[in-house]
Amino acid sequence: MTTRNQPLSGNAMPRFGGIATMMRLPFVDSPAGLDAAFIGVPLDIGTSNRAGARFGPRQIRAESALIRPYNMATGAAPFDTLQVADLGDVAINTFSLEKSMPIITAFYERVLAAGCKPLTMGGDHTIALPILRALATRHGPVALVHVDAHADINDEMFGEPIAHGTPFRRAVDEGLLACDKVWQIGLRGTGYAADDFDWPRRQGFTIVQAHEVWYQSLAPLMAQVRERIGPTHPTYITFDIDGLDPSFAAGTGTPEIGGLTVPQGLEIIRGCSGLNIVGGDLVEVAPPYDPSGNTALLGANLLYEMLCVLPGVGRR
Repeated sequence: MTTRNQPLSGNAMPRFGGIATMMRLPFVDSPAGLDAAFIGVPLDIGTSNRAGARFGPRQIRAESALIRPYNMATGAAPFDTLQVADLGDVAINTFSLEKSMPIITAFYERVLAAGCKPLTMGGDHTIALPILRALATRHGPVALVHVDAHADINDEMFGEPIAHGTPFRRAVDEGLLACDKVWQIGLRGTGYAADDFDWPRRQGFTIVQAHEVWYQSLAPLMAQVRERIGPTHPTYITFDIDGLDPSFAAGTGTPEIGGLTVPQGLEIIRGCSGLNIVGGDLVEVAPPYDPSGNTALLGANLLYEMLCVLPGVGRR
């Protein structure tokens, strides 16, 4: 076995453009030879309430300096068996959603063509659509484990078909999802009509509203998810940080009370172990609304947990 990349020890902080890399990993400009890579998409022009998620990748990387390579809870040691690096940020068009979508898709097509699994730091949830387009080109319609306060299935927002509240409506329209293998967990809050949650049910999605699992372990739920999706179907994890209660994750653009707890968030990601995970994202961290950095620290740890459930990860 070849020597694998390890996060650096001590205070060493590899940087690109003056910004720390994820988990102090090496920064590389090509996915060639990588099993997985962290990627930033600093886009927030799809937001409908509070902007600021464009700064998410920067602060997630900075807060990730605390994370160590071995997962004490699960025994996962991803750097023992996987070659991992930070590919930097996608060079989106800061002023145009329309132009940014194909830029993002083309970037991820190159990553996937190299056999590299992307783990993405958002950015707002609009970015899930161009990533899913790239994934479907390589894998066909994917299964989806979606953690969020919102279903993000609006047909339009303020007359626009692409925004952070529409990606999974467009994904259904474009045949990017295996709809009977889509789970939306943590949905809650106020809405415009019952159809906000009923429409995805009609498509075959399984909806788990937050109040249905208050005070409960989600381990039994994730056993159902694994049984329904199965071990071979390509599966993507998309985690909006507002799926967690704002008492844990205040730094986000559209907070909703009554959300999931941090242990439940961990149970969801750890419960994806054994699935054929082909990538994941952590979106909607908006640092201006949490000067403590705790929301970004939480996001960094959830991305590390996604790395720990990728196929091929070793355990000690």
